[in-house]
Amino acid sequence: MTAPADSLPGALAEPSLSADSVLSRKPLVPTLIYWGLHALCLLVFVVGVSTGDLLLAATTFWLRLFAITGGYHRYFAHRAFRTSRAFQLVLAVLGTAATQKGPLWWAGGHRRHHKYSDQPGDMHSPRDGFWYSHQGWFLNTRWEETELDRIRDFARYPELVWLNRWHFVPPLVLAGLCALIGGFSGVLWGFVVSTVALWHATYSINSLAHRWGTRRYPTTDTSRNNLVLALLTLGEGWHNNHHWYMTSARQGFFWWEVDITYYVLRALALVGVVWDLREPPAHVLRPAGATPPGSSPS
Repeated sequence: MTAPADSLPGALAEPSLSADSVLSRKPLVPTLIYWGLHALCLLVFVVGVSTGDLLLAATTFWLRLFAITGGYHRYFAHRAFRTSRAFQLVLAVLGTAATQKGPLWWAGGHRRHHKYSDQPGDMHSPRDGFWYSHQGWFLNTRWEETELDRIRDFARYPELVWLNRWHFVPPLVLAGLCALIGGFSGVLWGFVVSTVALWHATYSINSLAHRWGTRRYPTTDTSRNNLVLALLTLGEGWHNNHHWYMTSARQGFFWWEVDITYYVLRALALVGVVWDLREPPAHVLRPAGATPPGSSPS
């Protein structure tokens, strides 16, 4: 088995003070990029679509979505399993290619969300309004900086710090690869349309999964379980489960709760790419009490 990421040399340095994105000094740029890509989607009515375009869009969508759900979320934010430093970097690069900023920023902010879920201090509480919880928070300069104090366990890795600062590089590389594969149409469908769809699939958990669905567990927030969102986001829609026991690699707690991210992680565990997948213990599965089980991202 490959040595775990947290046991390798080079992972012991203090977090760099330069971990924030170089774009943080130009706060209007992310907003222009965000709405610019939305506007570019209209070009599909001019360019049209081919089978190859749809296959490319589907590939870049689902691969990057897994990097967000399995990598940014379950691994970096919650440490729900262990892996090698090499595969850790693979998850980080693919996640960064999703154009949702760097791994340290994303995971650190998500840990904030769990600490203050639906309370003052939450980055995307639905109590601040549906559209703010869905996308407004992402463009709010209040949350621009990376909270290194929340993510020091991964901020020790210089390669992750570099990706966090230069998070726009992998998306540009992906756009270039799409151009090589399919020309302008490939960029439009494989990067632009795919990225916008990926944004809204991800953000639906922040907004819809706190408003629409059922509540099995009496969490202190408004998280809900939703089958439709679970199918759309590879298992993230079992959000009430997740907020009840956040360090589990499995968010669909029961066999009938489809959790594709977990299935992929199990397959990767079979071949030794990941290991020590955390599972919810039996007493956690029963909603017997109003206080969530004690668990932390580290």
